[in-house]
Amino acid sequence: MVHVYNCHPFASQQIVQAEQEPGLVCCGGGVLFVESAGGCKIEAFQLEAEGCPLICRFATMGTVQSILHSEIGDYLVTIEEKNNVTYLRTYTNWRYQVAEKTRVGVRLLGHFLRGSSMRGAPKEQMEIIEIPLFERPLCVACCGVTGDLLVGCPKSLVLFSLKRQALNDKLSILDFERCLILHLPGLSPQQVAICSGYIALQAELEVLVVKLERLPGSTPTQKSVRKEGLAGHLDQDDFFIFPKHQELLGDRAKDCGVKVSLEWTGMESEARGILAITYILYRRFAPDFFQGCTVEDTRLHSLQFHPVFTSEGVEPTCVFCFFSLPNTGYVYSVRGGVEMVSVYQYPEKAQQAVLTDLFLHIITKNALQCFSVRCSAVAARAEDPYIDTTMKACPPITMEVCALRIQLFIGLKALCHDRHHIVLLTAADVETREDTERAARRNLNRKSSSTKHRDPIEMSRGWNLYVVNTVPPLQLYNEMVEYSKKYEETNPLSQSCLHLLSEAHLLLRATLLDPRVGNPELQKAFQESCAHLGDCFSRFDKRDCHLALPYYKMSGLSVTEVISRNRCLSSSPCGYGKGFLFFLKHSLYEETMEELTEETANEVLDIFGVAEPSQLPHVIASPSMVRASPDSGLAHLERLESIGAPSVPLTLSKAALALRMGDLQLYRQHMDRHTEMLQVYGFIEEHKLLLHGRGHTVVPTPLAHHLRDSQEGLLVAAMVALHENNKVKLDEADLFFQVRLCGNLSGPQGGPQLMVDFWEALLMASSQEAVIQELLFRLTSVYIDRVTRRDSQGMKPLKTADDLINSCSHYGVPYPWVSILTPDHFSIIQDHQEDLQKLQSLLCGPTLDVSSILPLLEQLPDGDNAGLSVHLLCATKLDCHESSIERLLDRCPQAIIPYANHELQNDKMVGTTLWWQKLFPELCERTRAAGGENTILLSALKETLVVVAMELNPLEFLDLLPDDGTAHFFLPHLLECSQRNLMT
Repeated sequence: MVHVYNCHPFASQQIVQAEQEPGLVCCGGGVLFVESAGGCKIEAFQLEAEGCPLICRFATMGTVQSILHSEIGDYLVTIEEKNNVTYLRTYTNWRYQVAEKTRVGVRLLGHFLRGSSMRGAPKEQMEIIEIPLFERPLCVACCGVTGDLLVGCPKSLVLFSLKRQALNDKLSILDFERCLILHLPGLSPQQVAICSGYIALQAELEVLVVKLERLPGSTPTQKSVRKEGLAGHLDQDDFFIFPKHQELLGDRAKDCGVKVSLEWTGMESEARGILAITYILYRRFAPDFFQGCTVEDTRLHSLQFHPVFTSEGVEPTCVFCFFSLPNTGYVYSVRGGVEMVSVYQYPEKAQQAVLTDLFLHIITKNALQCFSVRCSAVAARAEDPYIDTTMKACPPITMEVCALRIQLFIGLKALCHDRHHIVLLTAADVETREDTERAARRNLNRKSSSTKHRDPIEMSRGWNLYVVNTVPPLQLYNEMVEYSKKYEETNPLSQSCLHLLSEAHLLLRATLLDPRVGNPELQKAFQESCAHLGDCFSRFDKRDCHLALPYYKMSGLSVTEVISRNRCLSSSPCGYGKGFLFFLKHSLYEETMEELTEETANEVLDIFGVAEPSQLPHVIASPSMVRASPDSGLAHLERLESIGAPSVPLTLSKAALALRMGDLQLYRQHMDRHTEMLQVYGFIEEHKLLLHGRGHTVVPTPLAHHLRDSQEGLLVAAMVALHENNKVKLDEADLFFQVRLCGNLSGPQGGPQLMVDFWEALLMASSQEAVIQELLFRLTSVYIDRVTRRDSQGMKPLKTADDLINSCSHYGVPYPWVSILTPDHFSIIQDHQEDLQKLQSLLCGPTLDVSSILPLLEQLPDGDNAGLSVHLLCATKLDCHESSIERLLDRCPQAIIPYANHELQNDKMVGTTLWWQKLFPELCERTRAAGGENTILLSALKETLVVVAMELNPLEFLDLLPDDGTAHFFLPHLLECSQRNLMT
């Protein structure tokens, strides 16, 4: 279905003063080219200037059958006929013909004119390049991205790449290289198109789109496969059978039966690599003769590619393929996946059509028609990944197209387009060859042999060449907005109003997608169009009402302004629309929304109190509502609680409002209604009761400040739950505690105790390995810092070392020898005794990677047993047992045996060896040096002898004994060793 609106996309028109009746026309680069009918002359007119003045005229070498301009290279390509022979020629540097006396050079493809004409300074001259072909050229196309030339022949497509050779700063020579032939046995294309590697060909009833993709690193080879018949065939009974209608997209298109073979012909073929053909689209149409259709009613026309650029890059963002039947036009998007974009149903038979950025223009016999297009909707989604999210929106690609205008002309024959100009050729009462043939067939059917055909030239009574200028997009946009207000006045919920505003929005999008356009007025109008669409969707109660949110965001309107625009709906029978409520609800939940005034905030409470009272706890918790009256908010919540079951977030919201009112008794009354565990779940459901903002803007609420002073355990538990439910990040929680909440309470470098309590609680709850390792490092750093500084902050931790050891698997029970180094009655203050025990427990636990904290040990001296215990734990974790034994013998020999029993027996091979190779000799030497008076060393030596006697044989034991005459001391152990060996 096509919507019809009476807008005015055409601004003005002017008549081109051509000398003779035009035969063919084309335009490009701001220039109109007119070929004289029956003559061999081309005139060029300036489209941008008033009156379209003549630029130049030049002669062709034959009768022109087809003419096309390429903006890349600014050249003309023609198919000409002379002496019953068809030629393909290009005209380059044609602008030098302004003086009409400039030389004209004629050369073959690839043969530059050297010799006399090129001696000395290069000559400024127009060049006609003859392009030889093995077959007769039927149709041509130029790539709008590269300027390459594609020629359609009866059995092949020939691709020429555009070359440019600079002769000096001002003059360059264009040339072409035949680089590829696509063989198409059995197919005779009537139209071809090329754009950025995409190639399309059209027969009478079929369209095929393929893409040429280069695969580097491969040797070019010929890919030859069979090509089947296209339109139909004669069977044995002489019946003409048409194939069925068929549409194949993407990978399925390779099964269409249309096969090609590639032949490299360029000089650089070896360096280019192999070309692969990817099938993009195949469409075949079958006339329904039972419905009175004829072949003429089904013949395709107006094949074209249309690229859309959204940046200054070489590659287009989107490529569209358009082709048309006499009564139906089709637009497909072929880049990045193929899909049908739009189908156009014409009210009468179309003769020609052209697709542009903003419109589709078609001509019928007596009318120029303008249709809307969806190219900008496709390009916007290809360019911006945030389209179709809560951030941004765009009218859907599938939205039905509309006809904006039908402009009447008499005898329309040809149409071409350049930028904001539409060129029309009209010829009144001129019978075309099709009309003549049709009349002849009709007369033959009547068995009339007396019909006399008049010469078309005798019948011609006039022709005109019009240049129709399209209206600037901003002006047409304003008209469409004004037009939409008529629908809004009659029916505010009219789909026609929304459809027309969407068309206006896409019109602006198409203009702004052009990277060369930077008009501030257009950008302002675009925001205005977003506001209009937001207004439409805000009134809707349908499933797409949620689009009010992204459109209002794109409009740049504040929430207060949006509320004002929708205030009139409050008095309507249906009240505020679902779209507006959806926008308001989601805006209040966002952290970036502005702070509402007290009046507006109270109005928001009233809106939700009537429309969606269940959302009131979440609305009240929004940072935008901090100025709302707590009395009004409490009254709304009381009303909500009276009509439904109370919830924990509702109770917490009432407590927060009571706290804002200064009523501590009411606050405590509400807080006592639920256990702390349920309150934690309530904060998970509504975390904005505790903090506002994200990232560097996170701010504690007054309720969080109060919990810091009264229920710090609940606050820490709630923050842990928020982190584990992805409501707050670790760095945000650090900022919440260290800067915002406890900034004035922060003590040493380690940070406030409440933040350390949070880390310890989170370490108990988290299962994320990265978070665990980060917390272990932070806690170790804090413990080391506190043990080093030994200055109490006067804040008792929520968890003692014993609590953490019993409830957190990352904390281990301190080793027995550690307790000897630092007993419970160790001579440091109690706060730091806890920190020391927590640090020791982490080092005795299974999780901490000791190597990651070695740099932190540099600030912790080992002059006392506290520091020594930490250093020895780290060294032991890194298997540095020998140095640890020496330090223990020096500093705390009473711990040496517990150390050996715990550490050296863990590894049977290494540990027991250290008993007699390191510990036993050291003890012997130190005991002898002490004269046997050191009871600690002597006791340690005796315990060591027990182990050595159990592990060694008598000879090995004898080798270890000192030779200083003290063997009698070791005899009992030697005897025990001998008896054990005799028994075994």
